[in-house]
Amino acid sequence: MSKPTPAAKTPSAPTPVLSISPIVLPAPGRAVDLQVRVSAPVTGDGLPIILLSHGHGRSNHLSSLNGYAPLANYLAAHGFAVIQPTHLDSKTLSLGSGDPDAPLYWRARAQDMKRILDQLDATERAAPGLAGRLDRSKVAVIGHSMGGHTASVLLGARHKDPRDGTEVNLAEPRIKAGVLLAAPGRGDALSKFAAENYSFFSTIDFSKMTAPTLVVAGDKDDSPHLTDAGPGWHADPYLLGPSPKSLVTLFDAGHGLGGISGYDVAETTDENPERVAAVQHLTWAYLRTALYPGDSAWQEAQSALTGAAKPLGRIESK
Repeated sequence: MSKPTPAAKTPSAPTPVLSISPIVLPAPGRAVDLQVRVSAPVTGDGLPIILLSHGHGRSNHLSSLNGYAPLANYLAAHGFAVIQPTHLDSKTLSLGSGDPDAPLYWRARAQDMKRILDQLDATERAAPGLAGRLDRSKVAVIGHSMGGHTASVLLGARHKDPRDGTEVNLAEPRIKAGVLLAAPGRGDALSKFAAENYSFFSTIDFSKMTAPTLVVAGDKDDSPHLTDAGPGWHADPYLLGPSPKSLVTLFDAGHGLGGISGYDVAETTDENPERVAAVQHLTWAYLRTALYPGDSAWQEAQSALTGAAKPLGRIESK
């Protein structure tokens, strides 16, 4: 098998993708065993790994291992192995609310990702043709909406436990970089609904989110059910987190960022294939450079976005 070169600067022609699901990972103490989907190019070794965390949307199946095909397929076709869990808040599981972390299961979501990394051997065995092809030293995380919150705590953001006030540290050192897509922001700007129903959001602290992170936000993403602060709230992980961080603000983009959660899904209020293509490429490029220092993919992607005759967004970094 050919080995992908870390010096690759831009995506080559997409490689055919092998996608396998569900792979069931034993999860003692969890309400149900953990189900994941693995998508990877059919050729190539030394594949970097992306953990992709779904949001908590209105649909039944996008918020599960069956969602986010525009991202998963693109990233797998351009050299990554993408692993997608079904978190406990997914409507596909229809779990009750007896768990103290329900309905969003914020703590269990991060623990799902750790469990995946702990059981990569089992995942390789269950996915024909994948054994021995993963580079376990190069792991990144991507999350959209509630998945962005999951990614942020894995990258180092902290919480206080709503029950006793103790600090909760779910940072995962095996994860080297991440991308937050339309992620929640600071806790003092919650809507009344969010403060009453998702109180854990109120104590988020981004000051210890030290891992390299790309934050992507839409300038029309009001998210009134979560915040009274308007679209700028989704930039908070960048503004309040320490460097190295980058922020992409997409013009006219809503919470779906053009339609990243699935192909032609009804809940996308800002459907825009060009915007989705930009998110795909920017995400790929950022993680290429973050995992392979010296790779120029991120610099070239920034230039392509901001240098267009009609730019789709703006970028800032620190």
